[in-house]
Amino acid sequence: MSKKEKKVSFEEALKRLEEIVETMESGEVDLDRMVESFEEGQNLVKLCTDKLNEVEAKIEKIIKNAPEGAVVEDFEIER
Repeated sequence: MSKKEKKVSFEEALKRLEEIVETMESGEVDLDRMVESFEEGQNLVKLCTDKLNEVEAKIEKIIKNAPEGAVVEDFEIER
């Protein structure tokens, strides 16, 4: 990300992803714009994934350092 680019929050990235999906599903964009939207979406997905991984690591660290000696358990996201 260049210095000129604004740092996008997880919530902003997710909202933009939803907008991109809605636009692409509308069928009202030409092929060039669809490819541009797809590329932007891929970048936003990476941003969101990186942020989620960062948050997960922080939570695991907090739990491992808990006074009670809590154990970190794997969890699965319900789909």
